[in-house]
Amino acid sequence: MAQIAAGSPYLIGSFWFRFADQCWAWSDQVAALHGYEPGTVVPTTELLLAHKHPDDRDTVAETLAAAVRHGEAFCSRHRIIDTAGVVHHVLVVGDRMHDDTGATVGTTGYYIDLTVPLDQSRRDALTDALPDVVEARSVIDQAKGVLMFVYGIDAEQAFRVLQWRSQETNTKLRTLATKLIAAVNAFDGAPVKVRTQFDHLLLTVHEQPDPPTDLADPSR
Repeated sequence: MAQIAAGSPYLIGSFWFRFADQCWAWSDQVAALHGYEPGTVVPTTELLLAHKHPDDRDTVAETLAAAVRHGEAFCSRHRIIDTAGVVHHVLVVGDRMHDDTGATVGTTGYYIDLTVPLDQSRRDALTDALPDVVEARSVIDQAKGVLMFVYGIDAEQAFRVLQWRSQETNTKLRTLATKLIAAVNAFDGAPVKVRTQFDHLLLTVHEQPDPPTDLADPSR
């Protein structure tokens, strides 16, 4: 199968996984993250596990088996090795996938490559596109802190996740961060499955109701 050059800037891509037949679908970005040209690979559980770092493979396999067994979404931070032998640190964020009856039939979500740095040109583009980022620094920093705590990632990676959700949902970064903080505050403590709950929130926060005016404007 064709390969892509190592270091290509594919940072985030989507997937879905159906429990019954363990059928996978990868976006072009996830295929590229594993080293394949879009459309040249049919993902399977065996292929997915073959790309896991040997030290992480058993843990990921157990996580997938538990997801199939219990019909639950999963979240995992581990390493993959692409076709060129390059190691990528990834965060896999999943949410439940339902059929027409509302039954859980699989999981769908995103791969986030934590290895590739956010270059200055993309920072500049973000600043031009979202001029209120500077004014809203406080609430954005709070949102970054939540992501850093829940996923164990650094500030740079947390900012990249927020940027991704902003672009994916066509929601201003400041608005997205404000909604995230408002919804987290409404959790009323830490439930047993806090990570699964947060995964769902991260993937659906753009659908949350608009926050009160006093939360939207940190200067008030």
